[in-house]
This record gives sequence, C-alpha cells and structure tokens, in this order.
Amino acid sequence: MQTLKKSSKDKMLQGVCGGLAEFFGISSTIIRILFFVTSPTSIIVYIILAINLEKGGKLY
Repeated sequence: MQTLKKSSKDKMLQGVCGGLAEFFGISSTIIRILFFVTSPTSIIVYIILAINLEKGGKLY
C-alpha cells in the first residue's frame, strides 16, 4: 500500500507537490499548476501538508 509522503527527489520548497504527484502517478508540474490556480486557499492546504507529511526518503 502506497502512503502519501513528501518527495525527497522532486522538491522545490518542501516536496509536497512532488509527493502528491508520486502518490497519484502524475506529473508534479500539474500539481504545481493546480496549487497556483487555486491560491490563496491552496497556500493554507500546502502549509498544513508541509507540516504533517513525513519525509519520503533519504537524500544521498
């Protein structure tokens, strides 16, 4: 079972959009565009996810 986590590979700020994209199997660019189009509400959602999601993996 796949869990929702922050991405350690595809991240610009906190890895939230990259983690959502990995979870749903779509491009992170689409997620970022959706967050941009739906702002300012999405900013609150992004902050909540950034605080509550676990880190996805180790950076090497």
